[in-house]
Amino acid sequence: MKYLLTGQETNRLIFRLLERTDFNSWLELFKDKTVAGFFGMDKTKTPEEHCEEWFQRIENRYKNNLGGMNVLINKTSGEFIGQCGLLIQEVDDIEELEIGYSILPKFRNKGYATEAAKKCRDYAFENNVTDSLISIIHVDNIRSEKVAKNNGMSLTKQTIFRDMPVNIFRINKSEWSNI
Repeated sequence: MKYLLTGQETNRLIFRLLERTDFNSWLELFKDKTVAGFFGMDKTKTPEEHCEEWFQRIENRYKNNLGGMNVLINKTSGEFIGQCGLLIQEVDDIEELEIGYSILPKFRNKGYATEAAKKCRDYAFENNVTDSLISIIHVDNIRSEKVAKNNGMSLTKQTIFRDMPVNIFRINKSEWSNI
């Protein structure tokens, strides 16, 4: 599972695999009504249904070596902060490696997403996993767009992904080496 950062750390965070016991912690994310739309999920479902769908997606990724989100744990408090990871995605019929990130509402605007996304970027390039990384961001998700820019990424195109309008942000290994 070369795409997973299990056991990796940043200054404030520890990366680990998602476990079924995390369900209630992660459920908080889907109580934010905008989140399901940003993930291209059916907005008529309940937070519990969205959370279950999320778990099934991640478990499928783990099982099929398609990357996946790592749980982010605060080193000091032990709190579940959010998730971040490297994900194999197909965008416009091209297989790409994405840095995905989601932070629980009460931990937003504290730099956790940027910290975790930079760790994913550095891990991918330092370990020669890829020469290019993207982040797929719903056109209305300004917070995630800011994280992508903080991660050295630039907007390269707009497209449709999972029936929703998205911006594709990208960084190449050569750009990263100059940061």
